[in-house]
Amino acid sequence: MSVQSYIEKRASEAVLSADEKASIDKSIQTIRSRLDSWFAEDLREHFRFGSSTRGTILPRSMNANSDIDYMIVWNEGGYKPQTYLDRLRRFVEYYYSRSEIKQSSPTIVLELNHIKFDLVPALHWYSETYQIPDGATSWQYTNPTEFSKTLEAKNGSELYKIKPTIRLVKYWNARTGVYESFSLEKWIVGLSYFGIGNSKDYLFRVFDEMSSYQRTSRWLFAQLRQGRTLRERHATRRWRGRLSGRRPLGMATWSQRKSPESAMCSHPTGEVWLSRSSGAGSTVVRKCATASAM
Repeated sequence: MSVQSYIEKRASEAVLSADEKASIDKSIQTIRSRLDSWFAEDLREHFRFGSSTRGTILPRSMNANSDIDYMIVWNEGGYKPQTYLDRLRRFVEYYYSRSEIKQSSPTIVLELNHIKFDLVPALHWYSETYQIPDGATSWQYTNPTEFSKTLEAKNGSELYKIKPTIRLVKYWNARTGVYESFSLEKWIVGLSYFGIGNSKDYLFRVFDEMSSYQRTSRWLFAQLRQGRTLRERHATRRWRGRLSGRRPLGMATWSQRKSPESAMCSHPTGEVWLSRSSGAGSTVVRKCATASAM
């Protein structure tokens, strides 16, 4: 068997089987009916998004962490994210008491026998933009369909080789555990494939360019470690200030933002922003690093 034939064979295997699709569709239908019954008029809408709608999800035989992203949009705003996460948790604990349930901000994770669901509480902002949790107390903006449109356009212009290439690279990544899946997809879509015409060359182009992605990732991790150290120092100083009854001099307020679907900038992996009070009533903001999406 040639390399080209082997790659095409593996690509054809890296898709959900008919049985898997039927099982997932049945579970989604059940969740939909139960959400409507439990929350009634409290919900504006709820829908599936993410890799399962983009056609880049892997079967669980290739990736045990494959999941279905499902957004639940409330009518009523005005509360912190944890309020909506708590509502979702009570819902899944009632209907799925025998399943594994945990909170992994910004989602409630529901682990069923055949698939894992990431349930994301949200508020509609405008058009196709939504607010989703950025931790337990603040919101961030996302467009859950924006990247899907970009991927479809790229896939169509590249002989429909991009999605199979993404699935193969995600299969490799699931075995090695090197990169965050969504960021990797966006990076692959952003590459140039000029002069390429078969599955082997598309896949080899990705791995040929991987060294630059690795350098970016190593820099990212170093910056994130630095950011965590700064936040830990700030937390320690803040706690000491509380004990002494005064605010430590020069105390900074650090925050981290990430978007699971639409990037906050042109970089394929999102952004981390650090802000600190200047002491004169103004805020100094700088870009510290890039961060992976959900």
